[in-house]
Order: sequence, then structure tokens, then C-alpha cells
Amino acid sequence: MNYYTKDEQKLLEKLVSSPTYTLAEDDKDFLKEYETRGVRLELDYLKAELAMKNCGIKSTIAIFGSARILPQNVAKNRLDELIEKNASKEDIKQATKAFNNSFYYESARELGNIIGKSGKGAEDNTVVVMTGGGPGIMEAANRGAYEAGASSIGLNIKLPFEQYPNPYITPELSLLFHYFNIRKFHFFQRSKGMVVYPGGFGTMDELFELLTLKQTGSMQQIPVVLVGKSWWNNLINIEFLLENELISKKDLDIFTVVDSAVEAWDYILSWHRDNKTELLKG
Repeated sequence: MNYYTKDEQKLLEKLVSSPTYTLAEDDKDFLKEYETRGVRLELDYLKAELAMKNCGIKSTIAIFGSARILPQNVAKNRLDELIEKNASKEDIKQATKAFNNSFYYESARELGNIIGKSGKGAEDNTVVVMTGGGPGIMEAANRGAYEAGASSIGLNIKLPFEQYPNPYITPELSLLFHYFNIRKFHFFQRSKGMVVYPGGFGTMDELFELLTLKQTGSMQQIPVVLVGKSWWNNLINIEFLLENELISKKDLDIFTVVDSAVEAWDYILSWHRDNKTELLKG
């Protein structure tokens, strides 16, 4: 192209530097356009789908719960420090609540460990723990599986404020989503059971979408377990919905409430036995 004049060379440089000359797959601005949202939705789904297929993930147990619940030793140390410093009654009260709630962290950790040991060893991906990938209850469940030497999945979500995945997720299964709906689809797609610990708005969103899908027959029927009878009874008055005929009596069978990790796992196993579905082989 050395036969071009300087003016022609400048025109050529302007052409090749134009955003329209960039390959579509390399053009980040183009991929962020409103009109390409369908493509982004597909990619959000497909990247996670291929990652799980490549790791041989067939069945999962999804575990939901608050990102704010602390490990028991951390909560205890914070409470002890406040008492030692003679902190305000309000601060000690809040720290005491955090310590009491830390029971759920240890319960989710135990459940993750039970599920991690339920197959035929660390290389068996028959049933794998899946969480939202963050701290709190999510970290606890991933941690329990990690301590059992098993793989576990973390489905993190990109938020306006900075957050990181917990360190116990299997690296090849640490996934980041842009869209909540695609993330929830992956929670439900391979699930053979859902366990819900105490949590806030995010946990409630996941729980009630799940219950709605089960109630309407819009997804496969799977066991749903809520852990913490006292906590859930204080939060949700399901009987009130029944009394006002806003749900039917059979809707009460959509989920069960237990108090421990062992009870949660036993219920999931018995549900699959009763429904003659295969959860664990051998």
C-alpha cells in the first residue's frame, strides 16, 4: 500500500480505526447496546452451561441464605471483644444476635460437608453443592464441601457495589452473572433439592420464585427444605394464607421446615425414595 499518498494513508487509518470496522465479538461498546441484550442473555447462560458440562456436573443441591451471617468463631470473638471493651448495650445486643445467627453458618457448613461426602469421593460429581458464591451461608456451604474434598459451585452476580466470591468454590465452577434471571435459571436447571436458610430480600426472592414455579408445575418437582423452624415461623405465616383461601391445602406440601443439616439431608433423600427418583447411585 506504499503507492497511497499521505492524504490517502490518513483516510485509510481513519477507516480502520472506526468502531464499525471492529469485529463484532471484539467490540465491547456494540455488545453493550440495548439491541444486543438478547445476545448478552444467551452468553450469560451459555458460558456457565459449558463450564458445568465440562466439569461433568449432572445434579446439584442449591443452598440459599444470607450473605451477612458470620462463622461462629468470628461472631464469638466480636462479641467477646465488645464485652471486654464495655461497649454500648445496643452494640452488644447486635453482636449477640450475630452470634446466635452464626448457628446457621455452621449448619450450612455441615450440610455442605454431608453433600460433599455423599458420592463416591472427591472426583464424583453426581450431586454437587451450588450456592450464590458470596459470603455468609453461601460461603459456609461451599466451605463444607471443600473440607470434604468435593467440588462445589458458586453463582455470583455482578452488583453495583464491589463483591468477591468466597475462597471455597472450585475455581472452574466459580461463575459470574450479569442477569439475575439467568443465574436463577441455573440454580433450578440441575437441582435435585433446594435448601433455604434465613436470609433477606435476595433469599426471599429466590424462595418465593421457587415456590411459585413448584405450585404452578412450571419446573420439575424437587424437595424444598427451610432450615430453622423458629426463624421461619416468625417470618412467614403460611397458615394465614391458607385461612384466607389464598393458597390451597396441598400447597403446604410444597416445602418442609426442619432444624438441622442432618434433617434437611434426610428429608431430601427420603423425598427421592418416596418419589422413586434416583439421587445417589450405589
